[in-house]
Amino acid sequence: MTVPSDDELLFLALGGAGEIGMNLNLYGHAGKWLMVDLGIAFGDDSMPGVEVIMPDPSFIEERHRDLVGIVLTHAHEDHLGAVADLWPRLKAPVYATPFAASVLRRKLIQAGLVDDVPVTEIPLRGKFRLAPFDLEMITMTHSILEPNAVAVRTKLGTVFHTGDWKIDPEPLLGELTDEAMLKRIGDEGVLAMVCDSTNVFVEGEAGSEAKVRTNLRKLVKGRKGRIAISCFASNLARVESIALAAVAAGRHPVLSGPALLRMVEAAQECGYLLDFPEHISPQDGAYLPRDKVLYICTGSQGEMRASMAKIANDEHRDLVLEEGDTAIFSSRVIPGNERSVGRLQNALMARGVEVITDRDADIHVSGHPARDELAQVYHWVRPRIAVPVHGEVRHMVEHAALARACQVPEAIVAPNGALVRLAPGPATIIDHVPTGRLARDGDGVVPLDGVALRDRRKILWNGAAAATLVVNGKGMAVAPPKVSLRGIEDEDGTLAEAVVAGLKEMLADLSAAERRDDGRIEEAARQAVRRIVRAHLGKKPLTDVHIVRI
Repeated sequence: MTVPSDDELLFLALGGAGEIGMNLNLYGHAGKWLMVDLGIAFGDDSMPGVEVIMPDPSFIEERHRDLVGIVLTHAHEDHLGAVADLWPRLKAPVYATPFAASVLRRKLIQAGLVDDVPVTEIPLRGKFRLAPFDLEMITMTHSILEPNAVAVRTKLGTVFHTGDWKIDPEPLLGELTDEAMLKRIGDEGVLAMVCDSTNVFVEGEAGSEAKVRTNLRKLVKGRKGRIAISCFASNLARVESIALAAVAAGRHPVLSGPALLRMVEAAQECGYLLDFPEHISPQDGAYLPRDKVLYICTGSQGEMRASMAKIANDEHRDLVLEEGDTAIFSSRVIPGNERSVGRLQNALMARGVEVITDRDADIHVSGHPARDELAQVYHWVRPRIAVPVHGEVRHMVEHAALARACQVPEAIVAPNGALVRLAPGPATIIDHVPTGRLARDGDGVVPLDGVALRDRRKILWNGAAAATLVVNGKGMAVAPPKVSLRGIEDEDGTLAEAVVAGLKEMLADLSAAERRDDGRIEEAARQAVRRIVRAHLGKKPLTDVHIVRI
């Protein structure tokens, strides 16, 4: 499948379907492709040295001349975080509402691309055409400013692409979900709804930010000592709630973490948070009495370089928490981050800091729809086809079942790489395209399953060994082998001695012809090193062999 025909409408997820994060969605029609979102996810303990991963866009990169645009639903990292990394491969114009555009511009400045990437701001509820697609931004609520659904209209029907959303009657910052617009689109007729699946297993509703604001104020007012509260930097309604709780308790809010400052600046640039409480710098906050300060910190997911981790490990230049102080996590733990968050909270508690999480107090609500909200929007929009995304496979399967229970005639589970024909005829997976993962490695982007990262993982679990053999023209040793072991237990040198002996024996066992072949010596030496280390420790180290022929 290379070029979508005039009489078909295709959908393809390269990221975010079968996983949470790294959203990359494509629509194909009349020879052209439209991309909705281009996001990242964060590495975990199985990915040494990798902080950011993203979908491999090779499929659409090969067709970038037919890519009419990249439409961003909102400013969360898992929806726009890969633009700066991957745009040079795509070179397509980018479209976003003002807040997402403001956040993106800061990323492009940092990447040195701000003058290269054409970013068009679309007003809230704006309509625009990227032929053959007619697009309309639809205001939703979520845990960030200006979340949008997108109505993708074609001659074969309309797709309602939800982005991330919830129904919050009191979002505190930003607008309400445009219920009237959703009903109007439903009345016009919707071919398919491509919808967030994150909380499909959660009964009821996600809950309102207004309730969290009330509970945070009560919680802060009764505390003694310093208070540090961590939340997602992008949840600016929550950040404002924390700052207001500080002021109500006679405390000065301190914003700690560049991500927080960037988000507040972007919001104010777009006309939000203009009455945000006066906050002071971490440097000034360090001099305040313990009961007069409240730190608003990044690092709710245990990120090692974020403010809360630096405070917990006594590495922050200005801020400190000690016995009698309180750390509050106004967030949920994203699946996969349990270990890093646990380490952070243990480090705080070891310092005598009281730790309060969403398990202890009602201080967090999700930004994603629970089952009642999903059912409500299916009732309003009434699509012919449900296409669950933004979830693991188990979420997508459950979401499809819920959609059928809501009287949606068709529901299709299409993980990353499944090419779906939405029209004409019943929704069908017609092909599978290759997918993959890329990793931000330093200043570059490399395949997650490539040689470099695969070797790094091998070193993490098995260590590394290097051997140098000095031989003459006939392949006879002229000096004892040199062996170096890294990440391998050998305090008394016994293992290194065994490896040296094994290499000498290996050389002696080779034929005269084999000893004249550097490649054969290298392979035999590599096998000998790995065999000996495995016999001693049960590990297979990454092994390099160097032949010096004199």
